[in-house]
Amino acid sequence: MSERNETTFKERLEELQSLFPSPVSDYSRDRHFAEHLAQALGKINALKGKSPILGAYVPPSYAEAVECVVDETGLGMDEVIAYLLSYCQGLVIPGHPQTQRNVVSPATMSSLVAVLFSSLHDANLCWDEYSQRIALAEVEIAAMSSRLIGFDPQESGGLFTFGGVGTNLYGIKVGLEKAVPNTLRQGLRGDKVVLITSDTSHYCRYITTGWLGIGADNVIVIPTDSSSAMRTNILSQRLRTALQEGVKVAAILATAGTTDAFGIDDIATIVAIRDALCAEFKLPYKIHVHVDAVTGWAWSVFNDYDFSVNPLRLPPQTIHMLRKIREHTRELCLADSIGIDFHKSGFTPYISSMVLFKNRIDLHSLARPQEQSPCLFQFGAYRPGMFTLEGSRAGGGVFAALANFKLFGKRGYQVILAHLMEMSQLLREKLEDSGNAAILNKNNFGPVALFRLYPEGKAALKLQRQEKHDASYRESLLHHNAYNRSIFDQLHRDAMAGQGTVLSLVDNYQTSDYGEPMLALKSYVMSPFTDAQAITSAAARILSAARQA
Repeated sequence: MSERNETTFKERLEELQSLFPSPVSDYSRDRHFAEHLAQALGKINALKGKSPILGAYVPPSYAEAVECVVDETGLGMDEVIAYLLSYCQGLVIPGHPQTQRNVVSPATMSSLVAVLFSSLHDANLCWDEYSQRIALAEVEIAAMSSRLIGFDPQESGGLFTFGGVGTNLYGIKVGLEKAVPNTLRQGLRGDKVVLITSDTSHYCRYITTGWLGIGADNVIVIPTDSSSAMRTNILSQRLRTALQEGVKVAAILATAGTTDAFGIDDIATIVAIRDALCAEFKLPYKIHVHVDAVTGWAWSVFNDYDFSVNPLRLPPQTIHMLRKIREHTRELCLADSIGIDFHKSGFTPYISSMVLFKNRIDLHSLARPQEQSPCLFQFGAYRPGMFTLEGSRAGGGVFAALANFKLFGKRGYQVILAHLMEMSQLLREKLEDSGNAAILNKNNFGPVALFRLYPEGKAALKLQRQEKHDASYRESLLHHNAYNRSIFDQLHRDAMAGQGTVLSLVDNYQTSDYGEPMLALKSYVMSPFTDAQAITSAAARILSAARQA
């Protein structure tokens, strides 16, 4: 290499080094990095206005995207920041008072700082050598969550994974190892295995069984009642039939807070049915009960709340709703494992999901011999990578959850969750008062409202019930499916234009008795900034769109 080229190479290397945070204390370079962060935050904050989206919605062109190539030379930091900002145009702001789109919570400042801290130094939870004290935080979060739920933290154990689907995957996999030991090494070996769950459980029931080799066709789906809770009498019948046929049951997957209606299964009865039938059939294993509580877990902060004293001075109607929810959250401790999403009702950014086992020894069935990972785990006290699916588990989700537990405490969570429920109830009341809306999850208490709209002059609730049960109303049901979709389309167009409320659409919140899907609109209040004025505005826009449809 010539001297001129060598100089150029070294100069370019120094330029590239300046693009990284300094690995040692360096006032000038550290300040330079902080300035870039401040500049980037300032620019993305400048995209915020009064609307629930950043900047202006720009429809993506995927045809242009596939033509992209890597440039020969890179851009400067300022140019890169400006370029990245263009991709943020149209993003929905989770914390906006008019954002009611599914169970997506805004992240606290503390949780965002926690993710930044972890990301700056690339904490990897596979091994405490790679995560140091952030590995300690994972154990602490498992212990804190166990105490909230009612598990014994001396016996329980938890780990963070790649989302709510991951928590279910771990729960079902451990149950599979109980039903058919050594599948991790030997496979299913011809055994027929099933998963039993409700028809309103998360659609990942098909993903997890497919990926685990159980097979999506081997999911036994139990019908639910009007509150989206599993019909336990039918569960008992179907489970008995499966055991009589010699089928192995990987798990019973219950739900505490269904995605659409916030339905909560009767966990105590499910566990009692499991126990009785395991004993009756003298099974060599106990069927694993996993509860998908990724949404509903947070309400366990009310498990020891004294409603008679009511230290927070919560309104009577909110107390009534919370008492109903607590009847079920107190049953979470009966499960063998549960899934928790802090990025849902825990107010952290994605991804922050934990699967928590009542007995940590259940995880031993997933362990791999150390010789399969010769480059890792030669020492250290915490080596979850020896039994996790993931080799790389970022520490940001753990650290974010810890930050919020410390920031809020139980009282902080209680205040926010009660507020969300109060605002959701207010929306229900305003829609019902119009006479044009039927609230579909009246028997569920939480921050979500499912509703179906009808033209003025029609008895909404009566018509909705007729469409649900009477096959002679099939044409009416299909017509009003289209009517509600057109209402949603208008609301969505308005929201993406920066005007109105961001809602969700459910293609089939429930199937009619004669087999037709029933479409619904969904409001999920997750922003602590949503107030009575925002709810009044949302209701007015929804009803206005219904009149124009």
